[in-house]
Amino acid sequence: MKKIVMTRIKSILSKKILMWESEIKDELTGIRIIELVGIAIFLFFFSYFSLHWAIETIIHSRKEQIVPDIMGRSAMRAIEILSERNLAIRKEGVEFDESVPIGAVLRQNPPPGTQVREGKTVRVVFSQGGAAVFVPVLIGLPLRNAELLLRRKQLLLGEISEAYSLRSKKGIVMFQDPWAESSVAKNTMMNVVVSAGPPPSGIVLMPDFRQRQLSQAMRWASENAFFVEVRDNPDSLFPNGTILGQEPGPDTVLGDDTEISITASSRMEIIHGRELVHRIHYEVSQSGSQSQIRIIIVDRQGEREIFNGFRDPGTKVDLTVPHGGAAKVRIFVNGVLVEERELE
Repeated sequence: MKKIVMTRIKSILSKKILMWESEIKDELTGIRIIELVGIAIFLFFFSYFSLHWAIETIIHSRKEQIVPDIMGRSAMRAIEILSERNLAIRKEGVEFDESVPIGAVLRQNPPPGTQVREGKTVRVVFSQGGAAVFVPVLIGLPLRNAELLLRRKQLLLGEISEAYSLRSKKGIVMFQDPWAESSVAKNTMMNVVVSAGPPPSGIVLMPDFRQRQLSQAMRWASENAFFVEVRDNPDSLFPNGTILGQEPGPDTVLGDDTEISITASSRMEIIHGRELVHRIHYEVSQSGSQSQIRIIIVDRQGEREIFNGFRDPGTKVDLTVPHGGAAKVRIFVNGVLVEERELE
């Protein structure tokens, strides 16, 4: 009898011990899970705040910019304006609006005047147009091409006049009214002046001396028996002897009594025995017709135009500009940005 009782007691104790061991294991497992969850939560928040801090540091290290007003601007001009301030652009859609030309910015976000960091993306909605259209660039195109372009833009060719030119080949559009990029109603008449080619013997035209050397202008004046008044500009950013302006303008018919004046740079900046300058070289495409070349330089002194003239296919434009620190150059052909590069 005693053996039976002792056996039952041992069995009960064994079950109790196993149950206690199981409960202890469960408690330890629960504690470990809680610890692991706590570690995971800690790592999550640590990573989040570290990443947030890094992003905030990067963002706040950028310069602040004021969002410019690009509403009503063409897509190309809007990109140009925003890129000057290191801002990006993103198209969000298009809408019909008769008051805004097709392809122009209808709305923008953030709005003009908002203070943002560099790198901010400006979201825009473009107009699908209505009654207004943008005037295309006709200057530099053959008359036939200009007429076809006007038809595509729902505009009409108006009065056509001719003028002799040293810069443009015969049949090339030299002047247009209204000007490119202006907003006009559909079916507006566009008046143009077309080159009649070089003048006949006995007619003298004023050459385009801008951005050329004063010595060239003086040699031409001597050969053609003209007196030239030279005006010095010591505050110019261009090297000494560079022609900054002229009166009368290029292709003006000159008479015996025409007064000619030329403004030239009289500044010479020498550093360590040499002039510190940027040299800009651009080759006009071999194909096509005469093109209007416009060159802009952007540096710490701001943005300024350093060349604006017509050049034949295959010709070269070489400019020397005073060094103003880090700079970049933008080159436009017939109003279209074709190249942007840093200057050393």
